[in-house]
Amino acid sequence: MGRKLDLSGLTDDEAEHVLKVVQRDMKLRKKEEERLSEMKQELAEEGSRCSILTKQHRFNEHCCIRCCAPFTFLINPKRLCLDCQYNVCKTCCTYNKREQAWLCAACQKGSLGRCSSAPTNIKLSLSLSGEGGVLEILYRQSVSTGK
Repeated sequence: MGRKLDLSGLTDDEAEHVLKVVQRDMKLRKKEEERLSEMKQELAEEGSRCSILTKQHRFNEHCCIRCCAPFTFLINPKRLCLDCQYNVCKTCCTYNKREQAWLCAACQKGSLGRCSSAPTNIKLSLSLSGEGGVLEILYRQSVSTGK
């Protein structure tokens, strides 16, 4: 973004409105960054819990790796997750029609984070989005007019 923004033609009300929009966008980005960070932490904890449980002799053959519910033939049969290859119960998984396979809740959550429509790296880098330039120009205008 090599071009400069010319915001000198904005009225005070318009400049204030633009500033509010930029601030709201920054808050939303920070909130989304925190949400994704929490989700990554949850998935990491789930992964470590699963690795501990799988070290128990044949644990996953008899119990769900996610909720530890025992498998039964008719009431709670085991289903193999397509991604992690662990056995899960019916309450801890959903059927993926496109893949024609079961996905456990943790893998489903993880795939949401890798979704192509989701930003892969949300940073509050204002220079990349142009918000930094807008804020700087609005600040200079407010200082020069004495507000």
